[in-house]
Amino acid sequence: MIARLLIIDPQNDFCDVPGAALPVAGADADMHRLADFMQDHGERLASITVTLDSHASVAVERTTFWKKKDGGEVAPFTEVTAAQVRAGEYMPRDAALAGDVLAMLDKLEAGGRYRLMVWPVHCVTGTWGHNIHDAVAARLASWKVERQRPAKKVLKGVYTLSEHYGVFEAEVPVDSEENTRFNHKLAHDLLAGTDLLLVAGEASSHCVAASVEQLLRFTPRFAGKLPAIALIRECMSPVSGFEAAEQAFFDRVAARGVERIGLDEAARRLRS
Repeated sequence: MIARLLIIDPQNDFCDVPGAALPVAGADADMHRLADFMQDHGERLASITVTLDSHASVAVERTTFWKKKDGGEVAPFTEVTAAQVRAGEYMPRDAALAGDVLAMLDKLEAGGRYRLMVWPVHCVTGTWGHNIHDAVAARLASWKVERQRPAKKVLKGVYTLSEHYGVFEAEVPVDSEENTRFNHKLAHDLLAGTDLLLVAGEASSHCVAASVEQLLRFTPRFAGKLPAIALIRECMSPVSGFEAAEQAFFDRVAARGVERIGLDEAARRLRS
């Protein structure tokens, strides 16, 4: 049994702990359960890959980038559309970026999945909020020593003019920005020679959902035998108010054969 673990954005800013910028209710407990699972069963994991939401303080998906027509602040959790930007309802604070932003919004909306959401400033690279949850970080450090191999860490969201929920590709890829284009090597490495790919992390309504669905889009191009893909139920939670989006994600991927399993079942499969 070759099993791998993919942990999506297990970062302080997404955990419901003091000081978090974008806390997901239940995420702190999710991460403690994940750390315990890694401690009990880490020796059966061939690899661990950790994604890290990694942003600048000012980027297109955050409050610091936008202003209203009257110059006022744009509140977190505001959706911004291309039509609103063209009407001047919302504008980039840097007016020189308006053309690039409009082109991005047009492509994003043409995809039919998302409109741009303005989030609180979170996961700024190099800050406490960007760091991995303490319990998970400690367990990763121990796993690396015990297994004498690295845990792969993958940054996403570095490019400032596109949202980047899923680890494999930005919502609007840019040809000249390599880290926005589909990461075929990462997808291949997670699938190659794998019997079971376990997925955990935050938030199930957004970055977990986007990452898993991007990986499923890649699978028709994968030449080898596909692994079973399973979401660990007790190690992910949705952003509050997006529970329906989480359930829609679960339904979509279930139709593609992705299972939701509990920690006990995940442990049983690792032992099989």
